[in-house]
Amino acid sequence: MKNSILTTAMVALASVSTVAAQSQRTAASAGREEFIEVEKNVRLHVTDLGNGRPIVLIHGWPLSDAMYEYQYQYLVEKGFRVIGITLRGFGKSDKPFGTYNYDVYADDIYTVLLKLEIQDAVLGGFSMGGGVVIRYITRHNSAHVSKLALFGAAAPVWTKQPDFPIGLTDDQADGLIAQSRSNRAQMVDDFGSGLGVNENSISPALVNWLAAINMEASPYATTQSLLAIRATDLRPELSKIHIPVAIFHGVYDKNCDFGLAIELNKRISDSYIVRFENSGHALFIEEQDKFNAELEKIRAKVRCCGSGKI
Repeated sequence: MKNSILTTAMVALASVSTVAAQSQRTAASAGREEFIEVEKNVRLHVTDLGNGRPIVLIHGWPLSDAMYEYQYQYLVEKGFRVIGITLRGFGKSDKPFGTYNYDVYADDIYTVLLKLEIQDAVLGGFSMGGGVVIRYITRHNSAHVSKLALFGAAAPVWTKQPDFPIGLTDDQADGLIAQSRSNRAQMVDDFGSGLGVNENSISPALVNWLAAINMEASPYATTQSLLAIRATDLRPELSKIHIPVAIFHGVYDKNCDFGLAIELNKRISDSYIVRFENSGHALFIEEQDKFNAELEKIRAKVRCCGSGKI
C-alpha cells in the first residue's frame, strides 16, 4: 500500500515538473495549421514552412504537395516562406464526393491564402496545377499574388483542337481516362515511366516515391480531374493575366509538349521561358538545382531579354 502511494506521488510530481518545464520555454511549434477548412467538411493539407516573402506551390495530377519535398528546405534556407497546398481529392487532403474542376480548385486556393493572410506571393503550379493557377489568377484577379510560375504546365489546352495542333489526341486522353477507371495502378506506373527524358534520368527510388504519392489520391478525384483537364481551354483567359509569368518547361517533355510553353509565352504579355535542356516532364527532379535556383530568382526577374519573349 505504501509503495502504491509513493509511486502515485512520484508520477504526479513528474507530471508537474514536465508541465513546469514546458511553460518555461517558447513553444517549439510555430502554431501554423496543417489542415485548413475551405468549405464545410472539406479540409486541405498545407505544408507551411519558413519565414519571409511567400512562395505558394500547387501540385500536378495526381500528386500532392509532397512532390515539392526537394524545394521546401532549399527555399526555407534561402529566407522564404514556402506553402504547398494539396488540392481536394489528393494526398492528405479530404476526398469528398462532389465536383472536381478548375473553378473549385481555384476557389479552394483563394480560401487558403485568405485565411493565411498571404500577400505578394509567387504562385507556382506544375502540370495540371499550372492550369489551375492560371484559372486562379483570372478568376480571382491575382488576389494575394504578385508573380506567377508555370512548371511543365498542361496549358493552355491539354488535348489537340481543330485550331490547336499541340497536345494529346482525343483517343489518348480517352484511353487514360478509361485506364483510370479500370486499372489505376497500371496507369500510374505507365505515366511514371514517361516522366523523364529517358528511363535512366530518374532513379527507381524516386519513381517509386512519386508513384506512392500518386496512389494516395482518391480514385474518383483522379478520374474527375482528367475530365476537367480535357474540358478546359484556357486560351481566352491568357490575355487577362497582368502580372509577370515565368514558364519553366522541359525541352523533352512527353506529357506536356514544349510547344505548350511556346504558346503560353506568345499569349501572355509579360512572360519568359526558362528552358530545361535536360528534362522531360519531371523537371523539378531531373534538374533540381536549376529548378530551385530559377524559382528563387523569380522575385528579381521581371522580363527576359527586354521583351518578355524568347
